[in-house]
Amino acid sequence: MDAAPDKYVVPGLERGLRVLCEIGRGKGGATAPELARRLGVPRTTVFRLLATLERLGFVQRAENGRDYSLGMAVLRLGFEYLASLELTQLGAPLLERVRDEFNLSCHLVVRDGPDIVYVAKAAANTPLASSVNVGTRLPAHATVLGRVLMADMSLEQLRELYPEGVLPTVNAFTPRTVEQLYALLQRDRERPYLLHEGFFESGISTLAAPVRQEGGAIAAALGVAMPAVPIEASRLERLARAVCESAAELSALLNYRGPVAYGLHEKLNGMVA
Repeated sequence: MDAAPDKYVVPGLERGLRVLCEIGRGKGGATAPELARRLGVPRTTVFRLLATLERLGFVQRAENGRDYSLGMAVLRLGFEYLASLELTQLGAPLLERVRDEFNLSCHLVVRDGPDIVYVAKAAANTPLASSVNVGTRLPAHATVLGRVLMADMSLEQLRELYPEGVLPTVNAFTPRTVEQLYALLQRDRERPYLLHEGFFESGISTLAAPVRQEGGAIAAALGVAMPAVPIEASRLERLARAVCESAAELSALLNYRGPVAYGLHEKLNGMVA
C-alpha cells in the first residue's frame, strides 16, 4: 500500500511515534531535552508527548525522573502483533514437531533491516536450551539465520542495507565488509541449508533453512540451535531433513509454489557452512 498523502497525516501522532522510535534506539533511555534536540521539536511539545505516552504505558520514567525508556505497553503491542502473524500461527506446530523429535530448541526468525528478529520459538527441555526469546534482535550479517534470510540479496541491495560498507565484528567468523558478506551469501545459495558451529556464539551450532512466500521471496528462516558437540552423521542427516521439510511445508502454507530447492536427498558432504 502506498504511503498516505500528507493531508491525511496527523502531525501529533507522527511526532509521538517518532519519539517512541527514538527512545527505542538507545539502551539507556533518553531525556526530554535530548529527544527534542534529536528530533528538532520544541521541548514543550516533547514534554507533552512524553506525558501522554507515559499515561498510556508506552514509556516510563527512571527513578531520577529525567530518563525515559519504553514501557510495557510497547512490549504488549509487539507480542500481540507477533501473535497475529500468519507466519507464526502456521509455523508454531512445525517448530514444536522438530523440537519434540530431537529435543532441540527450534526458532523462526524474520529480517528487520540489518537485524534478525525471533518471532516464534519452541524451547527444548534441556539445561542447554537456547536462551533467546521471542523478540530478540541480533545482527543479521553475524548469524547463520541472518545469512539464510539475506541469501537472495544482490550486492546493490546489501550496499543499501549497509551504506558504511564496514560491518560490526562479533568474532573471527564475522564478514568484515559488504563484499565479504556478498561472497559468503553467494556460496550459501548453493546449499540446501546452512550449518555452522560458533558462527555467532561460541559453543552453539545452528542449522537453518529458508522459508519462502508466494512469489519466491524469502519470508523467514527456520532453524535449530544445539550444543557444538560431535553429532553422529545419521542423526545430523535426520535433523537436516526435518528442518528442510518443515521449512518447505511452511513455504507451501504461505502459498509458495516454486521448486523446493532444499536438496533433501543430497549428501551432507559440503553442507557445513
